[in-house]
Amino acid sequence: MAQFLNQMMFGWYPYLCLTVFLVGSWARFDREQYTWRTGSSQLLRRKQLMWGSNLFHVGVLIIFMGHFVGLLTPIAIFDAIGIPHGFKQVMAIVVGGVAGLMCLVGISLLTHRRLTDVRIRKTSSFGDTAILLVLFAQLLLGLLTIIVSLGHLDGHEMVKFMNWAQGVLTLQVDRWKWLVDVHPIFKLHLVLGMTIFLVFPFTRLVHIWSAPVWYFGRQGYQVVRTRKHLNAAE
Repeated sequence: MAQFLNQMMFGWYPYLCLTVFLVGSWARFDREQYTWRTGSSQLLRRKQLMWGSNLFHVGVLIIFMGHFVGLLTPIAIFDAIGIPHGFKQVMAIVVGGVAGLMCLVGISLLTHRRLTDVRIRKTSSFGDTAILLVLFAQLLLGLLTIIVSLGHLDGHEMVKFMNWAQGVLTLQVDRWKWLVDVHPIFKLHLVLGMTIFLVFPFTRLVHIWSAPVWYFGRQGYQVVRTRKHLNAAE
């Protein structure tokens, strides 16, 4: 049973999540362009939003780039330029720890703002609040993995994740075997991370794909009416 669960979650589940992530994002952009937005509430508690958003976004960009480079750069390249696995592990802990704490402060401010302000809560959908809490949980799991990583500073544990991630992208479906004996906290972090990709197209996270140039290609116009016109229509 344990082998089956590992194969399902780290052998098959990644492809389900990536497929929904890509196809779902394309379908939403193609069919529901007017929902392709952040749903900003920046006019409410603006100062708290500014601090929370800036800290969160800077931190998450550093974390994303660290994961992207650290997991997807072929091991042979690190070996060729003389970067030991242990050094890379320590750098991941230090840089990831600092960026993670920035994210933690930022997302704490954003979560507090969204849950405690009645006006913001009324303008928030279930998905807005849910994805924020999921990101919060993922961040906490990521910070907890640092504690476990301190127990194996030789970097060999990280090599397992590199082999798995690169195997997924190169369609080597048996690479799940690299993760069989890793600490459960890492497995939870990976599963929740993949789940975020799975739900990505159905949340406000789709704005990550956006660039200003796409706005000019939207079909039609968005009708905006004042409260006076709405009352007259009623």
